[in-house]
Amino acid sequence: MEADALPRDMNLFRAPAAARAAKTLDRTLFARVVPSAAVSVRENKMLSKYRKELELTKELFTLPNYQQVAPDPDPALAAQGKKCLILQSHIKPQEPSTWSQVLQEASAAGDVKVVPYDINIDYNLWSYVDVMRSILPVELQNEIPTGFNTAGHVAHLNLRDQYLPYKHIIAQVIIDKNPSIRTVINKVDNVGTESEFRTFAYEVLAGPDDLEVEVSEAGCRFRFDYARVYWNSKLGTEHQRVVALFRPGEVVVDVMAGIGPFAVPAGRRGVFVWANDKNPESYRCLVDAVRRNKVAPFVRPFNDDGHAFIRRACDEVLAASRRGDAAELPPPKVSRSAAPPGTPRPAPERVPLPPTVSHFVMNLPASALEFLHNFRGIYHGQEALFAPHTETRLPLVHAHCFAAKADNATPLDDICDRIEREIGVRLVPGDAEVDGQVGIHEVRDVAPAKRMFCASFRVPPSVAFAPRS
Repeated sequence: MEADALPRDMNLFRAPAAARAAKTLDRTLFARVVPSAAVSVRENKMLSKYRKELELTKELFTLPNYQQVAPDPDPALAAQGKKCLILQSHIKPQEPSTWSQVLQEASAAGDVKVVPYDINIDYNLWSYVDVMRSILPVELQNEIPTGFNTAGHVAHLNLRDQYLPYKHIIAQVIIDKNPSIRTVINKVDNVGTESEFRTFAYEVLAGPDDLEVEVSEAGCRFRFDYARVYWNSKLGTEHQRVVALFRPGEVVVDVMAGIGPFAVPAGRRGVFVWANDKNPESYRCLVDAVRRNKVAPFVRPFNDDGHAFIRRACDEVLAASRRGDAAELPPPKVSRSAAPPGTPRPAPERVPLPPTVSHFVMNLPASALEFLHNFRGIYHGQEALFAPHTETRLPLVHAHCFAAKADNATPLDDICDRIEREIGVRLVPGDAEVDGQVGIHEVRDVAPAKRMFCASFRVPPSVAFAPRS
């Protein structure tokens, strides 16, 4: 999320000298009066007409959260309920040369009067960026911290060292300018290095130390403690991209499922998902999300080590399919008036579980590629389940990873090298649907020299059917 930024006008949002390099927020410093003009309208029924015309001439004062229509500045007229339209500060009441032709003609016709008007600018009208430009030293204004992750009412910053002296005031302004934010925290370590569960140490900069949040993504609701599980609001597009690759009735194994941002939306689309996470708290929240979003017929949560789960899932999906497991869905409701008396109730719809896995999702960018050796032997002795014996192809793997940010082939070659070290087969960048190739999708930049990718490829037969070590 980006902190809100309003259009800047140096005349309106000139930095108060007393605010520079402040460590505490004094909102009164941002109040000022700007002499301007207003259109006093003869009849209120003319307001709409002249508002439209003055919008076209760009003479109306325009600022988010500021009302362009106000009581007439003449107390006697205001007492009669008369209104006025507030104009830009460059328009001078006593200088018709600063008026548009529309305004001059309306005045000559007696429909309006251009009168003096004081625009009161207070702290509430300043944008986050304008406030921070007023406070931060000039040398820190090239990269004002504007981006942050959100989870429900929590904003999560990752401030650079040079901004730490101003961290509390930055946090307070973020709360002021974002009504949905109540708590601002700052990360104090690196996710994925200090904690195997991708959680992080944090400090509360503003608001209560309350990280119990509820979020909505892709029409699904999730509730969790942001301090105890992994969630990244910037990955919503990637979650939707990957889920769109699944077809209803397929089986997906989500090896590092977290609280279910891939698994739960997929379950709502009728995709079978065996969703696993090693973090006991993530597993608890995943179970809650499955229940809360009513996807239990399709999504099975697990709390296992990802290395072991890859092979276990293949074995157990096959066994479950052979014993006839299926998702049972309630039959469509039939109104009593439409069904003759004695009509038996429709039977529940059964969606059979296929015997093979179609996709693996591995969303652990710091180390997902290091799990790939576990695909060796996942279908040892089960060649008859796959082409050319059937129309079924071996699973697609979608492994997220980090690599250097570059505009040449360096990151792609690096990813292929790392895949080869794990599975013993050289893949080349290309189309994931083509044997021997890997589709490498750029997800997002995570640092000036670091980018997140998703490497998608089909498990090669020499890997899937190899003896298990």
